[in-house]
Amino acid sequence: MADTGRASVNTLEPYWMPFTANRQFKSAPRMVVSAKDMHYTTDDGRQLLDGSAGMWCVNAGHGRDKIVEAVRRQVTEMDYAPPFQWGHPGAFELSSRLATLLPGDLDHIFYANSGSEAVDTALKIALAYHRQKGEATRTRFIGRERGYHGVGFGGTAVGGISNNRKQFGNLLAGVDHLPHTFNLSEMAFSRGQPKWGGHLADDLERLVALHDASTIAAVIIEPVAGSTGVLVPPEGYLERIREICDRHGILLIFDEVITGFGRVGDAFAADHFGILPDMMTMAKGLTNATVPMSAVAVRKEIYDTFMDGPAGVEIFHGYTYSAHPLACAAGLAALDVYSEEGLFARAAALGPKWEGAIHALKGLPNVIDIRNIGLMGAVELAPRDGAPGARAFDVYLECFANGLMVRQTGDIIALSPPLIVTEAQIDELFIMLGAAIEATD
Repeated sequence: MADTGRASVNTLEPYWMPFTANRQFKSAPRMVVSAKDMHYTTDDGRQLLDGSAGMWCVNAGHGRDKIVEAVRRQVTEMDYAPPFQWGHPGAFELSSRLATLLPGDLDHIFYANSGSEAVDTALKIALAYHRQKGEATRTRFIGRERGYHGVGFGGTAVGGISNNRKQFGNLLAGVDHLPHTFNLSEMAFSRGQPKWGGHLADDLERLVALHDASTIAAVIIEPVAGSTGVLVPPEGYLERIREICDRHGILLIFDEVITGFGRVGDAFAADHFGILPDMMTMAKGLTNATVPMSAVAVRKEIYDTFMDGPAGVEIFHGYTYSAHPLACAAGLAALDVYSEEGLFARAAALGPKWEGAIHALKGLPNVIDIRNIGLMGAVELAPRDGAPGARAFDVYLECFANGLMVRQTGDIIALSPPLIVTEAQIDELFIMLGAAIEATD
């Protein structure tokens, strides 16, 4: 019999884990083996309440029968179809459904496989769009400090989380960054959008003056910065960014990989804040994380600009797995679940309960800030002297030991449960989190 290379003993060592302290993890692994609805099950049989929707992505809860069955049915009918010069019905149906759901004239969809790929795709579309319009000097991108836009070369370059950048050099030339919007002394314990900080958008005018508007292709921001610790935009901030971009002919890209599909109580943060971007990146909740998939939605004028060019291939970009049949099946079924169960409206209705429960942690040891919007929230802890991030990581471990999964970034505990969470489970979540905070020095 041929050697399949399958090890008889799982040593954990061959897997190089992403964004993980590999040596630390492998010395004391945290393993999950199944998931259903609001819970994971660990390898020792314990139930974990999912306070983070996996990684901001399982918006309808785990193991949803309708999505599972749609993927099963699709893989028996057709496992794969090439996306270059070929099509399959699911890709067109999903695009039509998304075009109906998306705000304004964001009505054309380009598919990729991860949020990182969606961001790099959006950046390339922006460059090609300006070139198509005879504005080839527009090659510069403006990101934002503490922004996260995935781990591609483009997304890392426009991102503003220092640890994600410092190992990799300059990445892309011609990138600048807006300041982030967080100010603890002015914003601590804000509920929803902070009152202070809208003026920070005016820094975009400074960058326009510095670089000349005719060199800037696009500004990319997360409406709510998620991975850096749920930074909610100040009142008036996004409106001002949109106005400045309009005045200078700069495209505005919303990265809604985290905020899309009900997370803030509307289908998208663009709906919630009433701001229409020129492009939007999506992933995570697009398929309820059942099959990897991402997408870029573009406004009609952008698509039409490409279609008005010479006959032939309009953009030389794409992926082997763009609009993969299984992902399209999962996406269509996920949209059905969101609609049939009214999950976006449910998130909005649970918002006040969520807000009250998270802010009830104010006053616990080392809690220096709490912030929330929709079914997103963050609890920020005072860092230990000389050991930034250590206190929150110990809280994270304490939560895991006692049956709760959360996200930890720096000294911030970030929360984003599946939208099917009940009021009782919200109470349970914050009881466990509060106990973990109190148990941690």
